[in-house]
Amino acid sequence: MHNRLRAFHRLAVLLFFAVGLAAPAVAADQPAPKVDRESIERIVRDYLLRNPEIIEEAVRILRAKRAAEEERLAREAITAQKGALYGNPMTPVSGNPDGDVTIVEFFDYQCGYCKRSLGMITELLNSDRKIRVVWKEFPILGPVSRLAATAGMAARKQGKYFDYHVAIMGARGRLTEKRIFGLAGKAGLNVERLKSDMKDPKISAYLDETIRLASTLGIRGTPAFIIGGKLLPGAVDAATMKQLIARYRADG
Repeated sequence: MHNRLRAFHRLAVLLFFAVGLAAPAVAADQPAPKVDRESIERIVRDYLLRNPEIIEEAVRILRAKRAAEEERLAREAITAQKGALYGNPMTPVSGNPDGDVTIVEFFDYQCGYCKRSLGMITELLNSDRKIRVVWKEFPILGPVSRLAATAGMAARKQGKYFDYHVAIMGARGRLTEKRIFGLAGKAGLNVERLKSDMKDPKISAYLDETIRLASTLGIRGTPAFIIGGKLLPGAVDAATMKQLIARYRADG
């Protein structure tokens, strides 16, 4: 706030003197003269060139203002979409279903940063028995991602969602249809039943709904996390996530 006021004050002073220098002197009873716009622009330009830190300060203020506005809008959207985020019965959940902290992750099975995040989430699930993780399939990296997400949702019907999730996320290299079903089989799923369950139109409708939900929340990439009503776009390390969890618990 102090930086913002200082920047505005400096610009206001500059414009005041610029107008004074550009306007010719007249008697008090005469009409106000027209201001020489070109002279003002030249004075301001020369001043800014000599003091470029003012521009940097203005850019910082603008970025901070936009970030604050984006965070406010995200919080409002999260509150408005609470049911779709936390209460959809089709959404896979891991950890404690009655946990005091819920982490929502929007992910794509072909996203490298999502794969790296799996270790952090698994560590939290193993070390904190009060954590609830909500998995939001967000297949945005092509048809193979959509196929993997569809298989993941179908794996729920065999009670093997998390096993499938870990198997696919743990795979290195490019995913293919053959590889997805091979990994599913190794994770203990009945592949033929999986393929049959994938035809359920409710799964496709759910994935489309999740994509629309992400758009409503302003999520444009993966991974994206939501915890305590706060949207965290991009990868988050374990230390940061633990701090956020502790802060959320402390704030109630």
